Amino acid sequence: MQDQNINELKKKLFQLLKKEALKRGRFILSSGRESNYYLDGRIITLTPEGAYLTASIILEMIKGRDIVAVGGPTLGADPIVGALVILSYIKKIPITAFIVRKTPKEHGTKQRIEGPGLRKGSRVILVDDVATTGKALIESKEILNNLGVIVDSAIVVVDRNEGARKNLNQVGLRLESIFTIADFGL
Repeated sequence: MQDQNINELKKKLFQLLKKEALKRGRFILSSGRESNYYLDGRIITLTPEGAYLTASIILEMIKGRDIVAVGGPTLGADPIVGALVILSYIKKIPITAFIVRKTPKEHGTKQRIEGPGLRKGSRVILVDDVATTGKALIESKEILNNLGVIVDSAIVVVDRNEGARKNLNQVGLRLESIFTIADFGL
């Protein structure tokens, strides 16, 4: 994909996020912090156009990296990884996906990681829709580390610039984002 194409995809995704996902008001975030805005990336990643744009951009970002899978914390990562695996198959660069549960399943195999089995030593990338403090990404990394899976980077659609980058850095995760909240004038 040429740079011009990726820039056009980002422009379209930005417009969707700004128009549909950015809400103003009083909100309590999953981090417990209060905010005067809320950016619900799933409103976009659960639409055909938004899923396609997000997956296309992330697929371009991870192209050429030595990874076996992409995944992340449920619920923000779910639509992103679903779109990524389909698009990667269509583009003939197939990559598998996984989802990290908040708590282990109480039945069956009682797994925390859903998807094709990840082997010890496998390299993966985490994804999510929005990062505030990075807590869900850090917890996902810890779960994967316990399985011997190597995670050194995470990609989010929007970084709220509220500490996620620093917090992830402290646990050996590099944070990449398609946008930061500053791009939205906040």
